[in-house]
Amino acid sequence: MTNPVLIVGAGPVGLTMASELARYGIPVRLVDKLAQRTDKSKALVLWSRTLELLDRGGGSAPFVDAGFKTTAVNILAADGKLMGHVSMEAVQSPYPYGLMLPQSETERLLEQRVRGLGVLVERAVEVTGFTSNSRGAEAVLRHSDGHEENVSTEWLIGCDGAHSVVRHTLGVKFAGETLQSDWMLADVHMRGYPFPDNEASVYWHQDGAFVIFPISPGRYRVVADLPLTGAERPPAPTLEQAQAIITRRGPPGMIAYDPIWLAGFKINGRKVADYRSGRVFLVGDAAHVHSPAGGQGMNTGMQDAFNLAWKLALVIRGSCAAQLLDSYSPERSYVGDQVLKDAARLTTIGTLKNPLAQSVRNLVGHFMLGLAPVQSAFANAMTEVAVGYPNSPLNGLALRWAAGPNPGERVVPVAGELPIGSGTAPRFALFAERSEAVADLLKRFHTLVEPEARVPFSQNEMTLVRPDGYAACTATSAALIADYLDGLCRLNDS
Repeated sequence: MTNPVLIVGAGPVGLTMASELARYGIPVRLVDKLAQRTDKSKALVLWSRTLELLDRGGGSAPFVDAGFKTTAVNILAADGKLMGHVSMEAVQSPYPYGLMLPQSETERLLEQRVRGLGVLVERAVEVTGFTSNSRGAEAVLRHSDGHEENVSTEWLIGCDGAHSVVRHTLGVKFAGETLQSDWMLADVHMRGYPFPDNEASVYWHQDGAFVIFPISPGRYRVVADLPLTGAERPPAPTLEQAQAIITRRGPPGMIAYDPIWLAGFKINGRKVADYRSGRVFLVGDAAHVHSPAGGQGMNTGMQDAFNLAWKLALVIRGSCAAQLLDSYSPERSYVGDQVLKDAARLTTIGTLKNPLAQSVRNLVGHFMLGLAPVQSAFANAMTEVAVGYPNSPLNGLALRWAAGPNPGERVVPVAGELPIGSGTAPRFALFAERSEAVADLLKRFHTLVEPEARVPFSQNEMTLVRPDGYAACTATSAALIADYLDGLCRLNDS
């Protein structure tokens, strides 16, 4: 029997992919080689844009209820002098904060969601290889008892992480580099933190990077770079070693105790050139890995899944042909490039060792971080509400005088209102004043478009918004919107 979609990997990205497709009524099979989901905190934050997208398929409330809100980041020099204070509270989102939530909890909540949609995670099931063709893929699954199963699938989605079997089988180059430094991570309880528990801190110490993320009151994650040891995987620090770094680089009087997780790691910055190979897709860490600076790895991967899911659902439901999926890689590869560059830039700034370079960094940083526009841009980038697709092949007409968002830009959600893209079918939303022409358009494209309850951005402006909440095109007439939709539908004739 052929499965419409086989998802490999049941971490946050694979679970997001399964959740989105299942709510659209697409049958999926979700397998993971691990016997159980992670019990480690790992990826720690859900940013505003991810929470907005989660809202479309069951609501973000369970995540918000389980998490801890962080509303600001403090950036300090080695002497403890405050260089800048970046608040997220002015971010235009129903979720103007970073939600600190251990990955183990994120996975638990996502697994509850997919189970409620009728999808069970098949654990201890490993994909050992596959072949692909124009109709899909033939994969070999190895179960925990050793027996192998041959399965056919129309679409194969690799959400199986940095060491992706799907990527290796495709033979796709994972271009990039490994930073020449070791890193330590310590999830610990601490006393003596000089800032409110809902604020993170970045110390630009002369020895290197030192970052403190609050997890919950009294519990923190500490991350720091260390001299290169040459080990393939740096050893986990002891509590005493972590305390030595805290004492050396952090504020005075801060004491760590009762560790929850201690780990050593290296930083890789790598990415594939194309996220799609026929009917096989790479999503999340299978397609890109980068520095944890900014905490955007898991969020970027989950947003890969949100982007792909509505397109794949439209194709499988017969509303559009597979060419619609050609937009997935250009859109998400563009975002991946930006995240990779920004994370590398932040890492470089935080790990400068040359005293003169450090002095220049501190002077420029103190000046720039004191500017309101810089603080706003920093907050929007960090929370990922600035993510957009300015060069997307799906971008249609743009009005020069448009009051609303341009094609490829996010439409700001309104707290308390049903998000664009909610429901059991991927449909575009049309912001337009009611008229006979609009009624005819909605009737003609009733499986693809629904009216938006909110008023148009301006009296003479119509805005068509994608199921993931990004503007598709703006126009002055229903006929022009129809032309855009006709273009999507004509894909079926090609």
